[in-house]
Amino acid sequence: MEKYLDESLTPEERAIALTDAMTVEEQASQLRYDAPAVERLGIPAYNWWNEALHGLARSGIATMFPQAIGLAAMFDTELTKKAAEITAHEARAKYNAYTKFGDRDIYKGLTFWAPNINIFRDPRWGRGHETYGEDPYLTAENGKAFVKGLQGDGKTMKAAACAKHFAVHSGPEAVRHEFDATASKKDIEETYLPAFEALVKDAHVEGVMGAYNRVNGEAACASDFLMSKLREWGFDGYFVSDCWAIQDFHMHHGITSNPVESAALALKAGCDVNCGCTYMYLLAALDEGLITEEDIRKACVHLMRTRIRLGMFDKKTEFDDIPYTVVASRENKAVSLECAEKSMVLLKNNGILPLDESKLNTIAVIGPNSDSRIALEGNYNGTADKYVTFLDGIRERFDGRVIYAEGCHLYKDKVSVLAQPGDRYAEALAAADCADLVVLCVGLDSTIEGEEGDTGNEFSSGDKNDISLPESQRILVDKIMKTGKPVVLVCAAGSAVNTECEPDALIHAWYPGSEGGTALAKILFGDVSPSGKLPVTFYERSELLPDFTDYSMKNRTYRYAENNVLFPFGYGLTYGNILCTSVEYSDGKAVVTAENTGDKPSEDIIQLYIKDYCENAVPNVSLCGFKRVKLAAGEKNFVEIPMSERAFTAVDENGERKRFGSRFTLFAGTHQPDELSEKLSGTKCVRTEINK
Repeated sequence: MEKYLDESLTPEERAIALTDAMTVEEQASQLRYDAPAVERLGIPAYNWWNEALHGLARSGIATMFPQAIGLAAMFDTELTKKAAEITAHEARAKYNAYTKFGDRDIYKGLTFWAPNINIFRDPRWGRGHETYGEDPYLTAENGKAFVKGLQGDGKTMKAAACAKHFAVHSGPEAVRHEFDATASKKDIEETYLPAFEALVKDAHVEGVMGAYNRVNGEAACASDFLMSKLREWGFDGYFVSDCWAIQDFHMHHGITSNPVESAALALKAGCDVNCGCTYMYLLAALDEGLITEEDIRKACVHLMRTRIRLGMFDKKTEFDDIPYTVVASRENKAVSLECAEKSMVLLKNNGILPLDESKLNTIAVIGPNSDSRIALEGNYNGTADKYVTFLDGIRERFDGRVIYAEGCHLYKDKVSVLAQPGDRYAEALAAADCADLVVLCVGLDSTIEGEEGDTGNEFSSGDKNDISLPESQRILVDKIMKTGKPVVLVCAAGSAVNTECEPDALIHAWYPGSEGGTALAKILFGDVSPSGKLPVTFYERSELLPDFTDYSMKNRTYRYAENNVLFPFGYGLTYGNILCTSVEYSDGKAVVTAENTGDKPSEDIIQLYIKDYCENAVPNVSLCGFKRVKLAAGEKNFVEIPMSERAFTAVDENGERKRFGSRFTLFAGTHQPDELSEKLSGTKCVRTEINK
């Protein structure tokens, strides 16, 4: 038996044996994302590129969960982990089926390039909805949960997660191939790296993907600084370039002269596999003496080790018998529905919600996102076997009459090519005129906010130009608001949007997945209470934001905000009334007394924020713990929330993290301890002083 087939050996030992059985040419071939077979050794072809951001993607039917930003809005890491576990289970089922039929193409493997744990520092970034929001702690907690759910904890890794894009990466999309993200040592350690460190050290993420841009002058996929961080953290997985990022070295960044030099620079730095075509030049780089055979061998060992950890050279794994029938099962879609219910954020409510059906005969559902499948999907998405749009969900739930009108195009001034501008406004007004209430479904979708090259319209290469609705929708909203009918406005978007109106209720639905319409209807009619919280700050005005290309954290996100806040990070209303009445800290945990003062069972999220008074601390507060709680009417309970010692650290200008201060205030509530959150929610946080 070949040594690499000996399952009693460690993956490292097996990977070394397998790599050393190859010629250098064969080793180099395995460093491509579309690695060919090495038939003489029984190594099948393998394509490293697969996606699973919020469900198995780009490979036919699968369970579609809310987009990542919606998962973050749940503030529920156990549910995030469950979604990842389902994704991995379906991935194994498909992998089993595909390999049975000899299909080893792209999007068919077990190495997933997710999660995206970049910090959503600017609301204009088109890919921000792929992330877990603006806060390093929330991002790290969700990222760790996702990785653990995807990879599992058994003898065989169920699927391999990948933390991307390493690092200091969040737009603009239009210049990402040439852009140099300059950031201070303090901002890098304080904001941009913590989630990556947590995923490597705590979740043992198997893969890390580099970014397109430079970071302080160094190409992110060949950065001595970034690679040294991975070594410092003990990373022992594989490193992959972003797709065609290595060719940017010579084509856009100007740090090499040709593809041979680019391939050599990336490989020497520690990039094991190239998503792209530049590693075609590795043997040329070897001939020119720019790299050594050991450089190629080392990268190949890393890649073979990952494949062995996934059981690809074992006789049998515990996942080989997972049947195809688990894909998009009723049970899995029930979890997607639960995620959608817990992700939607109620931003305003004058008492109209939940709706009283006894007073409603006719509801008008109006707007370009009312019956849109794309508005459910986000990007990096799979295909659902059934989509429940907002219109579908309301129709199914409501026994009265539902009248639908598209209202306007998502962003163009007309729907029909031959019509005059505003060709759907009259229909919308007619529908509203017949109705007792309007559910106005507006917002964005992935044709407006997304990745460079994907949006295909007049918007800025996937980024948003501002935080307003497109003009066609602003006109529609104004017309409907002037009718005087009660309006519940539902905004589907992956980022902060200022709808610039005062509806009776406002729900931010994100891109809620295939069950989004059912979730919305259950919230509207009170079958469930909304309980999501904002994982990003909603701003008032675009012109008050810092320059998009400025990577300084000054006046960005809730930890550094100075002004311009419309709805704060961590904010979201419910139909219940859970209050925090006290908080105490001892032995690495906070104990919060929470009480449901209402007359119905309720669910909400207890949030912990810490204020550090040392000179190196962030200007405002920082999230340092959270827990979703359920309380019966009148119930009081003591909620324990663990706190890491890291919560008491700060970062100085040299990028050194340690505990500088000795005086802290710990806040507990269902929102941030700021004046605006307290005004909007009508409740206050409790606090305790900590001296260490």
